Amino acid sequence: MNETMSPRIAPAVPPFDPDVAEVIARTMKGQPPLHLFTTMARDPRLAKKFFAGGLLDKGHLTLRQREIVIDRTTALCRSEYEWGVHVALFAAKAGLTREQVRAVVHGSAQDTCWSEEDRLLLRLCDSLHADCDIDEELWTALRAAFSENAILELLMLAGFYRTVSYLTNALRIPLEDNAARFPGP
Repeated sequence: MNETMSPRIAPAVPPFDPDVAEVIARTMKGQPPLHLFTTMARDPRLAKKFFAGGLLDKGHLTLRQREIVIDRTTALCRSEYEWGVHVALFAAKAGLTREQVRAVVHGSAQDTCWSEEDRLLLRLCDSLHADCDIDEELWTALRAAFSENAILELLMLAGFYRTVSYLTNALRIPLEDNAARFPGP
């Protein structure tokens, strides 16, 4: 997204609905709220639904697995906003190298920087993005590597971040000052 574009819907300004303010404060841990969060805060019902859909808690996936799926999905959807927030906050903690951060945007599952498990996650994201489905060969490989509950979480995670990408792109959410930017080709 172009940094110079204006948001299509203005963010809410504090004070926010008390329940929404509490969720934002808990999520941001003392940092100023993200533009996406203040935009969602315009409608307490939608904000609560949005935050209820998040999967950033301890679930069936490792931080690395989660971030590969989020980063690849948001890169495929061209959501520089969400990709940049996640890369800035989580890439190093997830053990993603500079080469992998670049490859998640411009590379493929065949790139040599990825492990076999990483390749499965990238293939999952690519397949869901292109076809909204997973073929039998990939499904069999996923079943061999992940529990059923982890696969359910992977599918929900990719779907949620596709939705987030729709929001950030269509609403022209301004890029966060301290977020990463897509690497050049």
